Amino acid sequence: MPTKNTPDSTLPATTTPVIAIVGRPNVGKSALFNRILNRRLAIVHEECGVTRDRLIARAEWEGKAFDLVDTGGLTEFNRATNRDVIASETRQQSEAAIEDATLVVLVVNVETGLTPLDEEVARLTRRKGIPAVIAVNKCDNPERDALASSFEHLGFPVFCVSALHNRGLQELLDHLTEALPSTTATPPMEPLKITVVGRPNVGKSSFINRIIRRQRVIVSDIPGTTRDSIDVPFTIGSGPTARHYLLTDTAGMRRMGKVDGAVERYSVFRAESSIERADVVVLILDAAQGPTSHDKTIASLIEKAEKGCVLIVNKWDLMGHSTQKQYLDALSRELPFMNWVPIVFVSAKDGYNIRQCLDTIDHTAEQIVTHLPTGILNRTIMDAYDRVQPPVIKGKRFKIYYATQMGTKPLRIGLFVNDPKRLPTAYRDYLIKSLRKAFGLDGAPVVLIPKERSRATFVAKKK
Repeated sequence: MPTKNTPDSTLPATTTPVIAIVGRPNVGKSALFNRILNRRLAIVHEECGVTRDRLIARAEWEGKAFDLVDTGGLTEFNRATNRDVIASETRQQSEAAIEDATLVVLVVNVETGLTPLDEEVARLTRRKGIPAVIAVNKCDNPERDALASSFEHLGFPVFCVSALHNRGLQELLDHLTEALPSTTATPPMEPLKITVVGRPNVGKSSFINRIIRRQRVIVSDIPGTTRDSIDVPFTIGSGPTARHYLLTDTAGMRRMGKVDGAVERYSVFRAESSIERADVVVLILDAAQGPTSHDKTIASLIEKAEKGCVLIVNKWDLMGHSTQKQYLDALSRELPFMNWVPIVFVSAKDGYNIRQCLDTIDHTAEQIVTHLPTGILNRTIMDAYDRVQPPVIKGKRFKIYYATQMGTKPLRIGLFVNDPKRLPTAYRDYLIKSLRKAFGLDGAPVVLIPKERSRATFVAKKK
């Protein structure tokens, strides 16, 4: 992959042991992953091939922490005959997970017995030289345990489990954690959480791969390639000045009316949840298609969640003679409610402006935690009030006595006023615009919170 204009980024080196869950499709890998985590993180569905990318989450058992990795189902092993792009990429992701693992859990299905594909996965694991165990899933009762003996042929320790009924997990986890190397616990650095969202095929996964300079998430021209929200930690620099990030790739968000099937519905819900937990949301648009009505819907979700935001116009390499100024003018007309969001034109394909994009995200991250000096804040608000008076409503005018910052992420500004109900929406927008003009606040949501306070009471307390 070319590295033109790309940041010097790396996936973080970690001393935390890694346990990778692998196996063929529909043996219960994601169900086991969720059961060990004791929360529903991976999408579980009877449809084949739901998991494609690697899902990574921190887990703990009996005081010992480890990173748990869920992988896609391994199918065709002959690369010469496998023409399914997604299946091939899924296999590469699974192989990478095995190579990075401290231990491997090979999940099989007691109901179907030992299959040639199970043997292929076992051979792959053995070739990588990583210690492994067999988790014979769907052993829902002791009668089924006797059927697990056939899997001893694979040459790894065998454990009978039922992810559905939480059976046999203690014995499996006791064995795994005893086999893990001892590590010295170090407090984790709090990363900047960046969620990447957009419609299908706008280049979200390509954008993330470009930033970290490796094929970490699957990319294809097939809509719906990414099905879950994939967390990708990475670091720029080293030592105390290192910048730590957690990038989250999300499934392409279509209108719910066009969503086809339960898996895609889960994918959209996960994308919305990823917006909620983000510090900064990156909304990616396709430069050639321009902002669609659904892009506006996604933008409104970000605005409603009150998250920091950066707008990325991807595939700029396809725009020929168009100028960025012309495009910016068109965007301001189509997305007027997002005029506070910084915009960067990029090409995930050739790396154009990727470094500027990260700098803009960093700048937005600084803006969402800005603390505004109380004195300057009040002067800015009162100057704006003096310049433009709010309208008189039923013989009474909205009055502002005092302003103070009440929080960050988003920036919350308390306004002590005579009557909160008399603050018109247009005047609220005017005050926020005045704050942005004075302080910048690029990409940072600003929320005004009017609180009733009589002038007499305020003056008495001030004295």
